[in-house]
Amino acid sequence: MKTPTYPLGIHYQFPFVDRKERGQLLNWLETLRPLWEERFSAHNPPPDGDQHRPLLRPVYWLGNWQFACLDYYHPPKGTLHRCLRAEPYPPQLKQIVDRIEFIAKKRFPRSFFPEKWKLNTCLINFYGDKLEDGKWVDRARVGEHKDFEPGPVGSLSLGERAFFQFVQGKSTLGDDNIVFSQWLEDSSLQIFGGDKWKSKTFHRVQRVEDRLGVLIGPAVEGFRTRRINFTFRYVPEEHIYALTEMPKPQREDIQSYLETLALHSTYFKKLLTP
Repeated sequence: MKTPTYPLGIHYQFPFVDRKERGQLLNWLETLRPLWEERFSAHNPPPDGDQHRPLLRPVYWLGNWQFACLDYYHPPKGTLHRCLRAEPYPPQLKQIVDRIEFIAKKRFPRSFFPEKWKLNTCLINFYGDKLEDGKWVDRARVGEHKDFEPGPVGSLSLGERAFFQFVQGKSTLGDDNIVFSQWLEDSSLQIFGGDKWKSKTFHRVQRVEDRLGVLIGPAVEGFRTRRINFTFRYVPEEHIYALTEMPKPQREDIQSYLETLALHSTYFKKLLTP
């Protein structure tokens, strides 16, 4: 069977984690309590024509937490008070991150990497079905977007496979805007970097299959998870803030989230302890 080739700036490896590592990750994930975040807040109200609404899926962050209501991290202008220092990687995940960094540096040109680049933050997305008005609704997709953190991004997938695409512009162009497509399999690694894939194109998850009929991950009320994705990114240390460094409006907007996290996280419990 011919080994597929990928364009410069995209690396794909399947499988990347073995059965033992996969099991360790799933066991650790069971200890988490993902958050349902609102896109806006009291100090960051929705723009005209929009309304307060939750994200499509539960999430969890490591390294730093980029709350949706703080408008995420998007340099060069969106850098202040966006990233709250959060839990470090557990040992079983830190070893995996070290391998991803090694592969990225081996596969990609040095020009793809900003100074001091390291994958020091991770967004964990839980893809599946949400219970809405008594019916299970598929929420296992993500529309066109960019990851604005500088440098290559690593993506580790667990569970059902996902159809992933890079596109030029928004979906109103139809299929003519598709630049590159691929399936992301269970236990696979994708790394993408460089101007073409980070700046000049958007990416999206078109769908997640529902063939295995197996739910994974922690219990989330009103949600059934069939895919979990880790996206590892780089945020410069000077843009990661301690809670005491966050201005009062931002602290007020995230206070309820922190209190919820503190119910199950030793890190956040200590963070809120006077």
